[in-house]
Amino acid sequence: MESNPPHLKTNFADNDRLQKLKNAFEKKYGQSPNFYAHAPGRVNLIGEHIDYCGYSVLPMAIEQSILAAVSVNDSGTIELANTNPQYKDFRVSGTEEIDIDKDNPQWHYYFLCGVKGIQENFSIPNLVGMQCVVDGTIPASSGLSSSSALVCCAGLVTMEANEKSLSKVALAEICAKCERYIGTEGGGMDQSISFLAEKGTAKLIEFNPLRATDVKLPGGAVFVISNCCVEMNKAASSHFNIRVVECRIATKMLAKVKGLEWKRLVKLAQVQTELGASLEEMLGLVEKVLHSDTYSRAEICHALGITPEQFCTDLLSSNTQHVTHFKLYQRARHVYGEASRVLCFKSVCDSQPADSIHLLGDLMNQSHASCRDLYECSCPELDQLVDICLKAGAVGSRLTGAGWGGCAVSMVPSGKVESFIQTVREAYYAPEPRRAAMEKQSLFVSKPGGGATVFIQE
Repeated sequence: MESNPPHLKTNFADNDRLQKLKNAFEKKYGQSPNFYAHAPGRVNLIGEHIDYCGYSVLPMAIEQSILAAVSVNDSGTIELANTNPQYKDFRVSGTEEIDIDKDNPQWHYYFLCGVKGIQENFSIPNLVGMQCVVDGTIPASSGLSSSSALVCCAGLVTMEANEKSLSKVALAEICAKCERYIGTEGGGMDQSISFLAEKGTAKLIEFNPLRATDVKLPGGAVFVISNCCVEMNKAASSHFNIRVVECRIATKMLAKVKGLEWKRLVKLAQVQTELGASLEEMLGLVEKVLHSDTYSRAEICHALGITPEQFCTDLLSSNTQHVTHFKLYQRARHVYGEASRVLCFKSVCDSQPADSIHLLGDLMNQSHASCRDLYECSCPELDQLVDICLKAGAVGSRLTGAGWGGCAVSMVPSGKVESFIQTVREAYYAPEPRRAAMEKQSLFVSKPGGGATVFIQE
């Protein structure tokens, strides 16, 4: 488990994408790359918005990925280019402090998060010079973790170029931490699956300590991803961080009522651990302690015995300072319920009963309803798409990723895949020109892919 990312010697004649990237690199920089690094995106099958609350999630890596071609030099300058012309070139000195602009989440700042994470981990004063060309096949802002894959790829590139060595687990933890430089307070699922994924299996990812367990998906069904074509940039909007804050406040309110050291606790899972309670009991506690109306700042301050200033500095993040009302009951109920669904999903996969496909489908449907109604992280287009997917023959369909746009993942019986894709195409994509133009990269079957890798040309 504590192994390092694999280094694979690859024949480029068999790999069109690597060959094309090599050509683009040579055209740009007039020389060949020394190595290539690849980090996949992911689809979360179940367990939405609970990793940052301390709970396990169940993703798989997808075949779409971020791929970088890299050459190393002694110039001390890092030069970045992208095969997609909408992402502009960028240069930065590797001998000065790397500055990441949270208020302007451009593509190169995600790359620099990974660079800075490795630099700080090893205390490297002067990074080697690098020339990089990045190629991405994960649709941006689609909930398939394109931004985290870019951070992971950059972390792997920087480690390799500076001749350092880290295990996959250590890399995942560093990349989860350093993505916060851009203002996203995620929980670590995306980076963990990008490094720990293995071909052909989904993974149960657990935190504190970070570990990944194979989850064998049942035969007879496949997962189809469909993008609703509404984009949501996590770092550019405060939706995501407001949910993180609401869960943090709910943690403290529950802990205080139960006489725990509430100032120390920041995640809903910690309250469960401290109480030695089951998830069922935690749902009961939420019903008893929290009310379903929104909470004002004053009410929270009064309940916790803190000042408005302490509330702002201790509980809010920089891009949630404007929020005045908080839904604590709904968010906590979603988290404890979703954590329970993840365990049920894994247990069905492990025991594979005769009706396992329908049991898993039901859990996915319950998950979407909870994301839509309690966590309020869906959007009308996603709800419409999920509805169409169920009518088209999916046994289960739910939003995946942060939400507020992005993708749905549907579990479809193998024999129905072609008719399913045809129906979804006609009902959701064809009627609207913008969606129809995006359909090719927006609707596809996904198989569990492998994790981050370094390629060297044979």
